[in-house]
Amino acid sequence: MTVKQLSMPELVDACVELGVPGVGLWREPVQSYGLDATAKLVRDAGLAVTTLCRGGFLTAIEPAERAAALADNRSAIDEAATLGTDTLVLVSGGLPAGSKDLRGARERIADALGELGPYAAERGVRLAIEPLHPMFASDRCVVSTLAQALDLAERFPADQVGVTVDTYHIWWDDTAPAQIARAGASGRIHTFQLADWTTPLPEGVLNGRGQIGDGSVDMREWRSYVEAAGYTGPIEVELFNEGLWARDGREVLAETAARFVEHAE
Repeated sequence: MTVKQLSMPELVDACVELGVPGVGLWREPVQSYGLDATAKLVRDAGLAVTTLCRGGFLTAIEPAERAAALADNRSAIDEAATLGTDTLVLVSGGLPAGSKDLRGARERIADALGELGPYAAERGVRLAIEPLHPMFASDRCVVSTLAQALDLAERFPADQVGVTVDTYHIWWDDTAPAQIARAGASGRIHTFQLADWTTPLPEGVLNGRGQIGDGSVDMREWRSYVEAAGYTGPIEVELFNEGLWARDGREVLAETAARFVEHAE
């Protein structure tokens, strides 16, 4: 998504050219290019698919909506397995229209995980609950902190359900370092993502993720937390940013790789 202006072949070529060893994919461009075609493209290029994003949106109350959400998540799990990644990132979903019941919404997520976790494990895929900044609690994700994410994940085996640690969403939370250690102790850090926090946020806030080094987040500090917790997996950079999307994608990818070296290595 950092360089969504690139086609799938352009993305793969640019990663190979820059020596980027892996890529986190999103379902929509994969489906547009073709699932099997994408799997072959990245495999032939020698790239790892680090994660697939996203599943989730599991808070619906109405039975038909819940059934549709579960079916879509099973499809996402199957897609992840086909792409060769062991991690499906979950954005859990916001409050249903007219509801103010955060606890009830979180319990419906747990109910869904109880069905999806075993299905994923059978296919070699783990579910990674991503807590989103509280500004998204009403419409996108009622799971706002790593503590809340772990409270859900720990109801299930670690090889079924863990968490996503994303600097953009947790950098403000002074309890997050302890929660990273908690997650690491049970092997539940399933992916680690970087994005910076810059202000002012754009209208709609969704596309406000800053380029590494442009904002308030100390990337090395957060990397030190996950590594101290035992995480040795891939580190992704995930930026939703209209300004970056308006630029040449190869240039943005090269800049992002250089910023990673400068600020996170």
